[in-house]
Amino acid sequence: MFEEIFRHKKAVAENLESYGFTRIRGGYRYERDILHGEFRLEITLGKNLMPETRLTENATGEEYVLYKTDAVGSYVGAVRAAVAAVLRNIAEQCYETAVFKARQSVELIAYVRENYGDELEFLWEKFPDCAIWRRKDSRKWYGVLLTVSRRKLGLPSEDTAEILDLRGEPKLLEQLVDNKRYFPGWHMNKKHWYTIVLDGSVPLEQICRRVEQSYFLAT
Repeated sequence: MFEEIFRHKKAVAENLESYGFTRIRGGYRYERDILHGEFRLEITLGKNLMPETRLTENATGEEYVLYKTDAVGSYVGAVRAAVAAVLRNIAEQCYETAVFKARQSVELIAYVRENYGDELEFLWEKFPDCAIWRRKDSRKWYGVLLTVSRRKLGLPSEDTAEILDLRGEPKLLEQLVDNKRYFPGWHMNKKHWYTIVLDGSVPLEQICRRVEQSYFLAT
């Protein structure tokens, strides 16, 4: 019923506890009253830290389940909306976007956060697996992280891959792009951008150096 709220989201444990979740065996629990105290909402996070809800009428102590069904009407709609509002706030305060799962993607996100203080920006609702990094001063992009089919890069596979687009000087790109480890910039100006597949074919240390170069070119 509320799965879409947490799509591509990953819980941050310390944020959960700051929010008011308490540790229980196998996960976390959070409780609060909603709709002016009419209901007690219990949210449990299991092993995968995805929420399950239970709603109890405070006056009777009975569980209320209609909000989880396809039932319609102004009353059940108000209950459903109240539960959704709490869940959206939890998603905003306690979860982070986790679209990219490749090991090098995760390591690069951490590297950029630590060294430049930048977070990925998801600019296109229709393309949730595409995000950018940009400088705070110039507002220019210096990295694009996205998911594409390997076939679109000219590789003999229909499998998807997480890739990184970076800025580069034209002379460097002429020497660098080999269509094996480095590719023409995907959906970018191929004179100034190139692409790396984040599958370990290029060592992380080398990618980080190239992120630094791209950052300084985005002035």
